[in-house]
Amino acid sequence: APHALLCGLVGTLPLAVFLRVSSLPKMILLFVLTASYILVLELSGYTRASGGGAVSGRSFEPIVAILLFSCTLALHARQVDVKLRLDYLWAAQAEEERDDMERVKLDNKRILFNLLPAHVAQHFLMSNPRNMDLYYQSYSQVGVMFASIPNFDDFYIELDGNNMGVECLRLLNEIIADFDELMDKDFYKDLEKIKTIGSTYMAAVGLVPTTGSKAKKCISSHLSTLADFAIEMFDVLDEINYQSYNDFVLRVGINVGPVVAGVIGARRPQYDIWGNTVNVASRMDSTGVQGRIQVTEEVHRLLRKGTYRFVCRGKVSVKGKGEMLTYFLEGRTNRNGSQARSLNAERKMCAYGRPGLQTRLGTGPPPMAPMAGPPVSAGLGALRGSVPPPGPHG
Repeated sequence: APHALLCGLVGTLPLAVFLRVSSLPKMILLFVLTASYILVLELSGYTRASGGGAVSGRSFEPIVAILLFSCTLALHARQVDVKLRLDYLWAAQAEEERDDMERVKLDNKRILFNLLPAHVAQHFLMSNPRNMDLYYQSYSQVGVMFASIPNFDDFYIELDGNNMGVECLRLLNEIIADFDELMDKDFYKDLEKIKTIGSTYMAAVGLVPTTGSKAKKCISSHLSTLADFAIEMFDVLDEINYQSYNDFVLRVGINVGPVVAGVIGARRPQYDIWGNTVNVASRMDSTGVQGRIQVTEEVHRLLRKGTYRFVCRGKVSVKGKGEMLTYFLEGRTNRNGSQARSLNAERKMCAYGRPGLQTRLGTGPPPMAPMAGPPVSAGLGALRGSVPPPGPHG
């Protein structure tokens, strides 16, 4: 009998070794083994032999022992099964939380790269969070552009028909979004949008740190990119005017020179640039003419050897600077001398070619009379104000 009990225990014990097996198959096997052991004891006549032909407590000792051992193994199998299931659930939950954390991290990084230039965002990502000093960088040559829509204030009005001005802001948002989409082109990857102030769009080029002769070589190329962007902004606004039946006009000012760039603010960090160059660029916009790109003498000096056409405006009174010699950037020409882009005659013909805008602007096909000097256009908008007589071409 002891040997039979030992054989029964040894036969059921290996079930506890298979930890990855579910508790249900283990319990079924335990039930089969236990029932087989009891059946063997009954068929062998052990209960009658140990009790002297009568049923006694001693005859049931092996059966009780194997039943208790089987119950213990079943409980152990159940506990292991529960523990493995909990481990799996905890691991799945941890994996899900880790994925959520990675998504939040990527979203935060995306927001940071939208708020700050790439090299500035990378600086903050690689810095020690406990040592966040003021970030600033000085640049010797940066092109700065201010592009405003001066007649948007006349367009904005709060009425019940436009949801108290919300529709006006919606249109302004579409204009700014189209300018942003234009800047996303690979050709304009060196440009950085600084901010928008009302209906004024501020951008700069040359803010990626460069040193030595490379920086001097880059400034002409950077200014060329900024000039092309300003010219193409007129095309974008023309398309918006055509689709929305408006007559918004763009006025652009460009300057180049040293600036200081930095990030200010803790809760809402903002990247901005400061310096006399920025102030003069803003003045080039505010003292400019609708539908024209006004640039400083330094910008003219750097771009005149390229394919750009300039018209000297003459001296303009600039607040805080006195009299400054400025130029109008008229467009680009191809290498063979033919006109590639223009901000005046070509744009005026574009406006005349759209009947819906002709009716609203009260204009018809242009007369064929000769004009004294280059024409001045305000894009698809009405020509407002007078333009000083052009000087010699730069």
